[in-house]
Amino acid sequence: MPMRQNVKKKNIVAMLLVLVFVMLTLAADGLAHRRPYKHHHSKTKGAVIGGVAGAVGGALIGGKKGAAIGAGAGAGTGYLVQRHRNRKHRRHISRRNIRR
Repeated sequence: MPMRQNVKKKNIVAMLLVLVFVMLTLAADGLAHRRPYKHHHSKTKGAVIGGVAGAVGGALIGGKKGAAIGAGAGAGTGYLVQRHRNRKHRRHISRRNIRR
């Protein structure tokens, strides 16, 4: 009997933690502050972060050779993602300026 109560208590605590996590996740989007100025995302930083993530993933999957391939692919992808984010913002700004 005491074992069942212990498991039930753990389940209740786990459900409450999940509920709090979901509520905070949803609330974060509504409380976000939009900055009126242009954002710039560093392409170099994106390439470095992508390269590290790719190297780790590649090393886990394919060893040393996989790490090298993953690093190259991750760096290229990180660079392209940051470049897209910069250009996407630029298009948004130019459209907004045209409407005025």
